[in-house]
Amino acid sequence: MSLKNLIETPFCHGRARSSRAVDTSAATGDDDEDHGERCKETTARILYNPASQRPDLPCPATGERVPLQGLHQPRRANRRRGRCCRCLALTVALLSLLVFSLAAVTGILYLVLRPKLPRYSIDAISIRGLDLSAAGPKSNPDLTLSPLIDVTVRAENPNRKIGIDYRHGSSVAVSYSDVVLCRGIWPSFYQGKRNVTVFQTALKGSGIRLADATLGNLTAAQRRRQVPLEIGVRVPVRVKLGAITSWTINVKVHCDVTVDKLTADSKFISKNCKKRLGEKCFTA
Repeated sequence: MSLKNLIETPFCHGRARSSRAVDTSAATGDDDEDHGERCKETTARILYNPASQRPDLPCPATGERVPLQGLHQPRRANRRRGRCCRCLALTVALLSLLVFSLAAVTGILYLVLRPKLPRYSIDAISIRGLDLSAAGPKSNPDLTLSPLIDVTVRAENPNRKIGIDYRHGSSVAVSYSDVVLCRGIWPSFYQGKRNVTVFQTALKGSGIRLADATLGNLTAAQRRRQVPLEIGVRVPVRVKLGAITSWTINVKVHCDVTVDKLTADSKFISKNCKKRLGEKCFTA
């Protein structure tokens, strides 16, 4: 038996058949109208969904169609949920495949290239315009300094398949007790594979005025022949692998050095350099 017959039989069709069996000759238009209203109310009470827009089942007494959206809604909701689940599963699978592919490519490149960080060191330093051994902090309270410092840098690229391109926009500074004494630049050049480059950069300062306490400490340190200085470098670089060039990366080098005097023939007592690539710090 069809769904339509199952629904019509208890509420409309059977009732209409019994009414015609009792009194077929006395049936009037009013009785049919009352019976149709009761049929409509009974059927609508069971099947009506206010949000429905589909008239699926006619009432046999009146011929009017009663909404049956409630019967079809669960199946459609199940279909929608199934489609959403399939779409979500496909998205997760694609993302997982992408992550796995990137990890595999990165691992293969690392095994093939074996990349190593470049190494930097300060080989020599020559200082002029900072010799305070004969002066005291109170001998000239308006003393200004214009130091000239030449720094010899050793840059080593240990990679066998990667070149390093040092770009414009670099800076080199020498400071004492957080006071910058002079500034300069790191020259721009291309450093090939497994290459060691030694270069000298000239740093200049002008009109440097030190506080009395700082000037006194610097003079005392020179008399002890232990003058601590800080050398800071920031240089933008690009990594080259054949015809492939990376984006620009800022490399920062920080060196803590101690010299015996502030003259042209200064000698290192100690030196320690660290380089910073991104947010990680490495010993140079």
